[in-house]
Amino acid sequence: MAVLRTSVRNLWAHKGRMALSGMAVLLSVAFVCGTLVFTATMTTTFDKLFARTASDVMVGPAERSRGGNFDLPSAVGKPDTVPAALAGEVAAVPGVERVTGSVSSPLVVVVDAANENIGPTTGAPTLASAWSAVEPRSMEVREGAPPSGPGEIMVDADTADRKNLAVGDRLRLLTAFGDFPVRISGIAAYTVTNPGATRLYVDGPAARDFLLGGEDAFTELYVDGDGSLTDEELRDAVAAAIGGGEYQLRTAQEYADDSRDAIGEVMSVVRYVLLGFAGIALLVGVFLIVNTFSMLVAQRTREIGLLRAIGSGRGQINRSVLIEALLLGLIGSVLGFAAGIGLAVGLMVALRAFGMNLSTDDLTIGWSVPVTGVLLGTAVTLLAAYVPARRAGRITPMAALRDAGTPGDVRAGRVRAALGAGCAVAGLGLLAVTAAVDAAADGALFLAAGIVLSLLGLILAAPALVGLVVRVLGVLLLRVFGPVGRLAERNALRNPRRTGATAAALMIGLALVSGLSVVGSSMVASATDEIDASVGADFLLSPSNFGPVLPDVSAAVEEVRADGGAVASVTEYRVLSATATTPDGTEVERQLAAAQPSMLDDLRLDTADGDLAQVYEGPGGGLALDEDEAAALGLGVGDEVRVDFAGGAGPAVLTVRAITEKSALEGGVWTVSLDTARAQVGPEALPLPSMLFITAQEGRAGEARAALEAALEAYPQMELRDQYELKEQIREQIGQLLNMVYGLLALAIVVAVLGVVNTLALAVVERTREIGLLRAIGLSRRQLRRMIRLESVVIALFGALLGVGLGLAWGAASHRLMALEGMRVLEIPWPVITAVFAGAALVGLVAALAPAFRAGRMNILTAIGTE
Repeated sequence: MAVLRTSVRNLWAHKGRMALSGMAVLLSVAFVCGTLVFTATMTTTFDKLFARTASDVMVGPAERSRGGNFDLPSAVGKPDTVPAALAGEVAAVPGVERVTGSVSSPLVVVVDAANENIGPTTGAPTLASAWSAVEPRSMEVREGAPPSGPGEIMVDADTADRKNLAVGDRLRLLTAFGDFPVRISGIAAYTVTNPGATRLYVDGPAARDFLLGGEDAFTELYVDGDGSLTDEELRDAVAAAIGGGEYQLRTAQEYADDSRDAIGEVMSVVRYVLLGFAGIALLVGVFLIVNTFSMLVAQRTREIGLLRAIGSGRGQINRSVLIEALLLGLIGSVLGFAAGIGLAVGLMVALRAFGMNLSTDDLTIGWSVPVTGVLLGTAVTLLAAYVPARRAGRITPMAALRDAGTPGDVRAGRVRAALGAGCAVAGLGLLAVTAAVDAAADGALFLAAGIVLSLLGLILAAPALVGLVVRVLGVLLLRVFGPVGRLAERNALRNPRRTGATAAALMIGLALVSGLSVVGSSMVASATDEIDASVGADFLLSPSNFGPVLPDVSAAVEEVRADGGAVASVTEYRVLSATATTPDGTEVERQLAAAQPSMLDDLRLDTADGDLAQVYEGPGGGLALDEDEAAALGLGVGDEVRVDFAGGAGPAVLTVRAITEKSALEGGVWTVSLDTARAQVGPEALPLPSMLFITAQEGRAGEARAALEAALEAYPQMELRDQYELKEQIREQIGQLLNMVYGLLALAIVVAVLGVVNTLALAVVERTREIGLLRAIGLSRRQLRRMIRLESVVIALFGALLGVGLGLAWGAASHRLMALEGMRVLEIPWPVITAVFAGAALVGLVAALAPAFRAGRMNILTAIGTE
């Protein structure tokens, strides 16, 4: 109990010095708990949606996607269906009370009177359905009435609010089967959470015409029982009546489970990514906590010596420090858990801007969330405090006769430096090995191990590098400030372990920023170079809603070409899925690109062997694949491959006519001619084009663009880009991804900045008497504050140097593996690197504001009299 009381008193007495360490724990635990609560709430929300909408038994097509990785509606323009007559057969099964047929498709575009696409811009789908008896389970009509007739449509309330739509407004519904003018008959609101999609409803006959091309069929049958059978028994009875192997039959629970699994895959990725960044922040927080307890132990050397002198044992001192860490971890973790709930709610509110209205009523906080947060925060804090606690236990009673501060363990420092140098050399060696591998997959393990070892090595070796790097920075930056600059340099050199740990915390975040910026810049430069070298077409036309090019769009573009004007050629680029069997019996699933012979000029691919023209223009079925695929599967020119196309009548035997060099634009995609694809799958299962390559007549690109834009005016979902705009799109997409990652890394950098502030604040307390003496001999307040600011800037720049150097090595090694995938250009983003150094200097200045201000306010006599 005495040890516990001592620990509580010490924690309370030094609560101000512990605050920033507690803040680091709080922020990290908040990120972890917020992530867990947010993803659990998302899962709960969708579970309720699936449970609300499902019937006792769901009957659908046996194969939800004949297009393999490509969902069928986005491939051929029409979803899989079951015959309408099947509803009658199911209704005749004993135990069935009601069967409701549903028609639904995500392959729609809706345009308002201003010719603007009213669908989401966030990647969520636009879903059109027939209004049926099952829809009121999740929707209720707020205004107007449900659609009745082919000229009416009902929209969801969120879309109506976002696009200022009202009952009576005119819209156009664009599908693979035509352009249909409709009028808004009603507005319906979700009775459950809106998942962010735009929902549209037409009546049953119109849905079959608009979405299925007039086919008398349904996309799903909702079967409700009369209560005499369980869901499983009802499912089995329906399967026996209609032939279970031909259709997919699921109970309500199975339907919900399948839907949950599909959503769960996405949520798992989000969860693990966010937890990964939270882990980085926790790692950075470890340095802050280590520094805090190390400095507190050093400042309390005489106090601990007195405790030893009056009978306290090493174990008691050790336990006292660890109990302080335990209390700090518990307090920070509990507050972090509360903050995490607030963070989750904040994310839910932020999602409303993207059309997803999550209700706080569904906020899901499982018992594992607080347990995980508290255990994680407490364990990390105890781990970080372990070494300082052991040092405290080694303080002898004689320390009561000395001034505060414990001499460093020279031997331990040398061992640490040697171990760090060994890890760094080994890590850099593994990074260098990536240059010798022949396949990216083979080098991934070397890259990962190299990153971990090099990071660990620099963390351990950082104190040993302080002397050299800080002196160089002193010569370059500090000497111009005269004696104040020299004092700042010597303060930074005074305790290399402390300076190294503070800089290492900043180094981690900046290394990741630098490395990722190299990867991103190299990807952009490689794609730009590949476009310049390979793309021969003047324009690329593709939808903005991730769907295919609709037939009406293709017809409009073809009409421009057929007029004999400025457009020379139009190439339709389609993607099919297939299962291929090699001569040795290996079976693989692959995507196949199909196009007309004009593709040879529109996308110029270098061949390692064979002739690509033979694929498009040669006799019989030809096939091309890249050299890595060919090597992995043991294929060469002349080999025959059995290919079973999705939606085809049966397997086809295709001959390998060309082996292409690795390309970033066509990586992993096999190539066949459009004639081959059409012959194998027929017009029904032939996918719609995913994009069009358009070439203008020589010198008439501007005229061609004007004609195309005029023809495409009625289709706002289409985006026409020339090569420059295509490059800018790639640059923008990669930039957005990097900005998202930088935003997630911001937490780690914030914690590192807190570490700099904490180190300086505790250093000011530790050097109180020294500061008083400096002021007594003539150092002004302005000079004192400048000294502390310069010390902070040097520490931050030291961390930036280590981080940028490490990040450049990581980025260069990563690029070597990217080069094996066709991205061959290495580009160092010097503006980003410069910004990192400028940002580090600014961080140093900002971090020093509070400690410098506090130091400047010290009373000289009081400071000199401090023990």
